[in-house]
Amino acid sequence: MKPNVRRCVACRKVAPKTSFWRIVRLYPSQTVQLDGGMGRSAYLCPRADCLQAAQKKNRLGRSLKTQVPLTIYEELWQRLNAKIQVPVVKS
Repeated sequence: MKPNVRRCVACRKVAPKTSFWRIVRLYPSQTVQLDGGMGRSAYLCPRADCLQAAQKKNRLGRSLKTQVPLTIYEELWQRLNAKIQVPVVKS
């Protein structure tokens, strides 16, 4: 069985869809949310440079064909910061 691969809207890297963040424009309400839901989707690498490019050049908005609220970008930045600040356990 072929793996499900997707493309990052910022850097255009192709990888399995589990390695990306999924941003969804829900149908029929046209609201934008992260991760779940049925509708038009865009995928983004969980890296600072991809998130910055997507926000600066409106790549998510163009891909989803709608305006992406600032709260979505804020939540993605929080996820990225939480991923970077993983506590190191010393034994």
